[in-house]
Amino acid sequence: MPFREINSKMVEATVVPGQKMYSQRGAMLAYKGEVSFTPNMAGGQGGLMSMIGRRVADEATPLMTVEGSGTVMFGHGGHHIQVINLTGDTLYVEADRLLAFDGTLQQGTMFMGSQGGVMGMVRGQVTGQGLFTTTLKGHGAVAVMAHGGVIELPITPGRPVHVDPQAYVAHHGDVRNKLSTALGWRDMVGRGSGEAFQLELSGSGAVYVQASEEKL
Repeated sequence: MPFREINSKMVEATVVPGQKMYSQRGAMLAYKGEVSFTPNMAGGQGGLMSMIGRRVADEATPLMTVEGSGTVMFGHGGHHIQVINLTGDTLYVEADRLLAFDGTLQQGTMFMGSQGGVMGMVRGQVTGQGLFTTTLKGHGAVAVMAHGGVIELPITPGRPVHVDPQAYVAHHGDVRNKLSTALGWRDMVGRGSGEAFQLELSGSGAVYVQASEEKL
C-alpha cells in the first residue's frame, strides 16, 4: 500500500477492502470514505508472539488497525516523514519512529545485543535506544518519523558507514552493526553529548539518518 507524500510532514494512504494497515495511535489527521480505526491487540501480522516480544522489549508502541475503503492522512507531532519501500527485505527501526505501514509486512523484534555482542548492549544503554529493535519484513511500504528530515546512505561491502547513534533512524539489508568509540571534534569543544560513540554499520544495504540528534 504505497503512501503519497503530501508534504515533508504528512502522507496519504489509500485503504482498500480486504487489506489492513497499521498506524501509531494518534497519527490519523483526516480521512475520507468508510474507514475504521481499532486498537490492535494481537501484535499485527506477527501475531501474539510478536506482541509479547515487543512488550518484553519495552517496544510496545500502541498501534491502530486501519481498514475499510477510503484515504487516510497521517502525521504526528510535526515530525518529518520518510517513506521506505521494502521489496522482500527486512527493515530494522525503533518502534516509536513507526508512523504507519502495510499490514502485509511481518512484524517482529530483534535483540540488538546479537549484533555486536556486548557492545550492542552498551549501545542501548548509552544512546537510550532500546536493546530490542522492531523488524518489518516483506513487500510493502513503511512511513517512519524523524527530526529535521532524513537522508538514505548506502552501505556497501568493504565500505562501512559510521553514524552518530542519536541520529540513527533505521536500516535495512544484510547489515551488521557495532558500537565503537572515537574522540571527535565535538568532544574537544566540550559538547559531550555522546559523539564519543559511533554506530558502525557494515555489509550491504542502507541506513537512514536524521538531521538531528534529538529523540522523538
